[in-house]
Amino acid sequence: MDVKILIISSVIAYFLGSIPWGYILVKLFVRKDVREIGSGNIGATNVTRTGSKFLGVLTLILDGLKGYVSIYIADYLSKGDYRIVLLAGILAIFGHCYTIFLKFKGGKGVATSAGVFLALKPICVLYSLIFFLVVVAIKRYVSLGSILGALSFPLFLYLTGERDPYLIVGSLLVALIIVYRHKENIDRLLKGQENKIKL
Repeated sequence: MDVKILIISSVIAYFLGSIPWGYILVKLFVRKDVREIGSGNIGATNVTRTGSKFLGVLTLILDGLKGYVSIYIADYLSKGDYRIVLLAGILAIFGHCYTIFLKFKGGKGVATSAGVFLALKPICVLYSLIFFLVVVAIKRYVSLGSILGALSFPLFLYLTGERDPYLIVGSLLVALIIVYRHKENIDRLLKGQENKIKL
């Protein structure tokens, strides 16, 4: 493993992941601080609470691209070293969750994680997305769908024959990060206080 490439890829991935697109878009187009709206989160779901579904979708796409591009850059720099690539993906997600640009307070990592794993294992992302949509359609909780969707990804990896230990462990780590970032939502779900979405 080339340590220099490892460091460069990791730094690039973290700073790419740290770009708070939800915060930037709401500031530019709504002239508000998204952290003072709804749940206070900078992710796509909360951005839609500004009244702009377009900005919510754009945030979702841009947050996903952060993860996807981080993988692409790390793969190019490392000439396909899977360990460096996977670490870059995890750091992009970590950057989104703990962005240096907002005093290390960021989003929940779902869209960025989807971007990362879309670059690595797209078929399993599709399965997890379908599972997410089914949960949301039935229960109408985006947070519950996000949590279960993240937890389902390592399972779908295994069911599709993936046995790479780095990818399996990495996906489990990402799932745990996402679950941890939803701790307040989990508390509200248990108390029956979580907001449902309108279908």
